[in-house]
Amino acid sequence: MNIDFNPTLNERIFLKNPQSTSLGKKIIKEAISLISSIGYEQFTFKKLAIEIETTEATIYRYFLNKHKLLIYLVNWYWNYLEFQMILQLSTITNPADKIKKVIDILVWEDNIEIDFGAFDHRALYFITVAEGNKTYLSKDVDENNKEMLYKPFKDLSGRIAGIFSEYNPSYKYPNTLASSVIDVSHLQYFFMHHLPRLSDFAKKKKPKDIEAFLEDLVFKTLS
Repeated sequence: MNIDFNPTLNERIFLKNPQSTSLGKKIIKEAISLISSIGYEQFTFKKLAIEIETTEATIYRYFLNKHKLLIYLVNWYWNYLEFQMILQLSTITNPADKIKKVIDILVWEDNIEIDFGAFDHRALYFITVAEGNKTYLSKDVDENNKEMLYKPFKDLSGRIAGIFSEYNPSYKYPNTLASSVIDVSHLQYFFMHHLPRLSDFAKKKKPKDIEAFLEDLVFKTLS
C-alpha cells in the first residue's frame, strides 16, 4: 500500500527546505540510503555529495550539519508513526486493542507493505532504530529542545501516553512508560540482531516476539 505522506517539519532544522527542490529531495533520498548503509558516524556530506554528483557546499545550503540532517530524517519517521496511529486507531474503541495496535506499529519491520512516497521506508526505520537516540543524546539537546526540534517525538509519545491513561486513568507514569516503550521497541530490535545476550529474541529474530514482550510489559505495568 502506498500512502501520500508529506509532513511539515520545523523550519529550524534546515536552512532550505529540501522538499522545495528536486535536488533537496535527492539529498534526503540518498542520505537515507547512505546512512543506512555505512552508519551515521561514517557518514559525511562529502560522501553524500559524491553519491549525488554535487558539491559539499550545495548540501550545506540545505543543512547546517549532519546532526540537523539526522534530526530531519528521524522526525520524518516520528511524524509518520503518529500519522499511522491516527489512521489505524480511528476505528478502534477498546483501549486494550489500541495498545496492541500501537505496539504493532512501533515494531514496524513486519509492516513493510506500507510505503510512503519516494523514500526507502525500511532504511529509514533501520536508521531510527540504530541512530535515533543520537538526535537528543548530544550537547545541543537543550538548545534544540528550546527550538522545538523534538516535538514530533514528544507528540508521538504523548499520544501513546494518552492511550495508556485511557486504559488505566489512575496510573501515575504514562509519559515515562510511553517514551520507554518507544525506546525499548527499537533497542530490543537492535539487540536481537547485534547484541544477542541483551535480548531473548536473537535465536528466532521475529519482530512479533518483541511485540509479545512489549504487550506483556505494558499490560502488567498498567494493571
